[in-house]
Amino acid sequence: MNLILFGPPGAGKGTQAKFIVDYFHIPQISTGDMLRTAVKEQTPLGLAARQVMESGGLMPDDVVLGLVRERIVLSDCSSGFVLDGFPRTIPQADSLESILNSLNKRIDHVVSLDVDYSEIVKRLSGRRTCRSCGKGYHTIYDAPVVDDKCDACNSDLIQRDDDKVETVQKRLAVYDQQTIPLKSYYEQAGLLRHIDGCGTIQDIQLQIRKVLEG
Repeated sequence: MNLILFGPPGAGKGTQAKFIVDYFHIPQISTGDMLRTAVKEQTPLGLAARQVMESGGLMPDDVVLGLVRERIVLSDCSSGFVLDGFPRTIPQADSLESILNSLNKRIDHVVSLDVDYSEIVKRLSGRRTCRSCGKGYHTIYDAPVVDDKCDACNSDLIQRDDDKVETVQKRLAVYDQQTIPLKSYYEQAGLLRHIDGCGTIQDIQLQIRKVLEG
């Protein structure tokens, strides 16, 4: 089973990706992880990627697609894989389809974790971290006993810049810009599967099972 997983920041994509990997026994393929590995191992594509990264440029599609192709031909992908963070554009989706066709493979499902953006802003902007010990809290779902103080060490709690409301809203706008065309692309191909991402972790996992097993 070959999957693509979509989900905005804060939708619980990491948790559900792990569930898919563990339940269906297929590897998660993250282009970011692959880039770091290729650079570390100094493969030809990794060396090309490092040059781009060091110059501050955008990674060319051919480099990313080359890494994806190198990854999906490995033996652990023989029963399938879940692509996380790729494709990001229509041209990448077209090129991915060409690669898969050449390998006699295809995408079976595109899973979209759908969460109302107001809920995502609430989830992310409420996160707090202890400045000293790193323990995590949430102002609504897992609040400390004393406001802005860590229960464990009484140090101040801080909010990461990435979790500030204005930053979260910008991240969601970028996600929309990238994924709305892709959702339409896969909707037209009959591959898009909508999952309500607002329930409990177990509820969401049950939805995913029903969609993928059905």
